[in-house]
Order: sequence, then C-alpha cells, then structure tokens
Amino acid sequence: MAPVIDLLLEVLDQAFDRKSWHGTTLRGALRGVTPKEALWRPGPGRHNVWELTLHAAYWKYAVRRRLAGATIRSFDRKPSNWPAIPDPADLRAWKRDVAFLDAEHRQLREVVSGLSAAALKRRSPRGVWTYAEEIHGVAAHDLYHTGQIQLIRRLMR
Repeated sequence: MAPVIDLLLEVLDQAFDRKSWHGTTLRGALRGVTPKEALWRPGPGRHNVWELTLHAAYWKYAVRRRLAGATIRSFDRKPSNWPAIPDPADLRAWKRDVAFLDAEHRQLREVVSGLSAAALKRRSPRGVWTYAEEIHGVAAHDLYHTGQIQLIRRLMR
C-alpha cells in the first residue's frame, strides 16, 4: 500500500475508533450511551446522539460511493443525510444502528485501502475536492460530531 493511503487510513481510524493524540473518538463517545440518552435533545429542534450516529454513517457511505462510483447501492436508511430513528427506539435498535455505523466505517476503509496513490489526486464527481481531501474530510466530520456528542452527554447531566 502507498504510504499516503496508510496515512489516510490511520487518520480515519484515529477519528473513529483508534487511540490518538486528540482524545475521544466517535466510537468512544458512543460507548455506554443508552437508548434513552441517545434520544435526549439538548433543545427543541436540536439533533440527538442517535441522529448524529446515523448522520455519521451516511457520510461514510457518501464518501465511499464517491470513491467507488455507481457500483455502490443506495444508502440503507431514509432520508439519507439525517435518517429517521427506528420505531421502536429500543436497545436492540440502538445496538443495530451503532453496528451499522461500524459497518459503514469498515466498508469505507476497504474502498480506501484499494485506492492507488494516483487515484487520491482525482476529483470527486462534483469536482470540488480530491479523493484524498474527501477521505480526510470524513475523518474531520467524525471528530466534529464527536465533539457534539460529548457536549450533549455533558448537558444531559
């Protein structure tokens, strides 16, 4: 694997579930969260932890689709960017959705690990960002929402 691919995989993993200098990862922020806590809103119209979890899964999917092209089927949840919370929103559903996030991360890693160093210079279909920037961006997205989740958890107390 190209060193830059290794670095991007490390950045993805450090934001998601591996030890890193910045502290809590996305998966770490979800550790120990109950369904009741995942549903708690800090205010009217504000997102909760469950919604942020599904939103992070969607963006892992979106970047994976941009990198892999149309061979990837559509996102499993609707609406895409902010999927609806399942009904009933119980422990089984919460565990399933956290596992869904994990699976999206693994699938994204798989696509990234199969890229060539040259592919990282390609522009995404919208032409704005390179593939490398998209990958780095989704890691930053995980960290952004990690901070929100940590703040929500503090506000719950």
